[in-house]
Amino acid sequence: MRDNSLAIAVFTLFFVTLLFGQGLAGWRTYNSDQKDHRQSAVSFPRYLTTANFGEATFENWESEFLQMGAYVLLTVWLRQRGSSESKPMEGDDDVDEDPRSHRLDPEAPGPVRRGGFSLVLYKNSLSIAFFALFFASWGMHAVTGARDFSQQQLAHGGQAVSIPQFLTRGEFWFQSFQNWQSEFLAVASLVVFTIWFRQQGSPESKPVHAPHRQTGSS
Repeated sequence: MRDNSLAIAVFTLFFVTLLFGQGLAGWRTYNSDQKDHRQSAVSFPRYLTTANFGEATFENWESEFLQMGAYVLLTVWLRQRGSSESKPMEGDDDVDEDPRSHRLDPEAPGPVRRGGFSLVLYKNSLSIAFFALFFASWGMHAVTGARDFSQQQLAHGGQAVSIPQFLTRGEFWFQSFQNWQSEFLAVASLVVFTIWFRQQGSPESKPVHAPHRQTGSS
């Protein structure tokens, strides 16, 4: 349990807030709108399968995966003096070491020992994973968003739209950018705050006694 306690805690918070926070609040709001339009209310399990819930969920997920993928790549090349989130200003960091020098290490991951194209993919697998999840979430945002928008249009006597048509609407991009900007603000705050602020015991912080000019967490 202790070996995975951080992941367990974070995923527990995720599921609790998704189902019992966003889910229940969204369900009540959705049924209220249904009542206003003289349509039938839906059960909670049914609501979790609606485009309304899907759109709200995926538009948030896409921004999370975008900012993580972008941040992972930006930290490869860019630096911030004094931040625990940055590599040192001078010289190379451990993460810059050529993995091919460890191909004979029996405890190294399989792609490192095999080398070749599998190593090329593996050494970029973190950013690849985040961007793959971003594009998948972005696509599902478009699909569920078009469906939810069409349902609202039909309820008001309008016409349904296709996914390509929905992608040309300001509403879709408003939803995306309002989430993207908040994620980049949060990351920028973390980068800058770690220059001066500390949290004892957290690997996200520099040691409490570390000078402000120290770059990197160690």
